[in-house]
Amino acid sequence: MEAVRIVLFLGLVLHKFIWEFLRNKDRPARVQRRSPGLLAKYFIKPLKVFVLAFFIIQTLFLNVFPIAENPSTLRVVGLLIYFVGLGTAVLGRVQLGRNWMDLEDFQVLPAQSLTTNGIYAYIRHPIYTGDILLLTGLQLALNSWLVLAVLIPLAIAVKQALAEEAVLVQGFPTYQAYCKRTKRFIPFIA
Repeated sequence: MEAVRIVLFLGLVLHKFIWEFLRNKDRPARVQRRSPGLLAKYFIKPLKVFVLAFFIIQTLFLNVFPIAENPSTLRVVGLLIYFVGLGTAVLGRVQLGRNWMDLEDFQVLPAQSLTTNGIYAYIRHPIYTGDILLLTGLQLALNSWLVLAVLIPLAIAVKQALAEEAVLVQGFPTYQAYCKRTKRFIPFIA
């Protein structure tokens, strides 16, 4: 079990490192960001930090609401889902490159372009898909009923994706055609 915890922790660290590295790498080419609104500044950003801290502590130390007494199969399934999610999210983030924006920004910058190749040729929101799979796999690998709580970030991701798509339709004339040939979250399905 300790090896599983270390692997899960290293995946979380890798995810966060890639996001921070790419954010800093892409920042000089960006147009000035909008100042965060009160909701983002006082609620969303601290909540994101709290949730990440909880997942790290849970991953390393806690057994929260165990599902099974002998969870070996559940751990293997969880690890597989976790790594598919991690790979999907990281691939989506890397392929998005300088076109990536923070969740709270809701804007299309003049220097941005529509990314429609790579994983984006199949799904419009691979980062959300990957992160939901990552969280699901994490909780299954940790043998935790908190896997049911993944419905909360799933609902947020769906709401966020719809809001982003409304902005992207305004910012890119070809976005509607792109939507017709791709799926939102699961290739060829949904």
